[in-house]
Amino acid sequence: MNRDAKTQSALLALARTRRMQRALAHAYIHRDAPMPTLRLSLGFMTSTVCTTDDVATTAPASSHRMSVLGVSNSEGIAYVVEELGSGEAPIAYRLFLRGARQGHLVPIHAWYEERDHETEIRARIASVAATLEPVTKTTAEAWMLSTRIVQRRALRVAGQISPIRKYALQLRVEPVSGHGASGHTTVTAFLQPGATLGEVWGLPDGGAIARVTFTGIPSGLGLSKDTVILLTE
Repeated sequence: MNRDAKTQSALLALARTRRMQRALAHAYIHRDAPMPTLRLSLGFMTSTVCTTDDVATTAPASSHRMSVLGVSNSEGIAYVVEELGSGEAPIAYRLFLRGARQGHLVPIHAWYEERDHETEIRARIASVAATLEPVTKTTAEAWMLSTRIVQRRALRVAGQISPIRKYALQLRVEPVSGHGASGHTTVTAFLQPGATLGEVWGLPDGGAIARVTFTGIPSGLGLSKDTVILLTE
């Protein structure tokens, strides 16, 4: 019996229940509140800013880029690496391709508890990559990306009068033909709710993985960040 798996499943179920309870309580409290109007929307745009501090005064940073290392068919997992920039240890993720956690992108925390030096992490990634089945790029033009703002908030930045814009941005990738694998996820975007579809990789057993870039780092004028979305039938 895997008690750790049972405990984790129980904690996830509890978290979902708590989120649902909070959502219902919030809806009940604000049941008589008026629906958002154009005036409120314009107020959000005029009372927040689309940039943070001047680029020259911020700490140097770079965009975060993701790539798919390959697939472990026995585990039902795709391994994904996020590059944070020169001199930084990359972050390794597992993307679950089937099962109860299908589509979940989870960092491999255990790798960083044992070692966190860039050289050691890259050596670990290289050793794992040698055991994986490679993925092949497909025609990205065969897919389309649609976005939807689920929630709008403001993030207060120290030393700045106006807060910056923060969005819960839903991303959905679908085939242009209307038939085939599709997938969606929700990310936190800053400054502007824009996103672009980058690459799409085909999986050996069907389906695909799409890489989407959005403004996910609130530094300077806003730096881009990637996420990957599992596309299934």
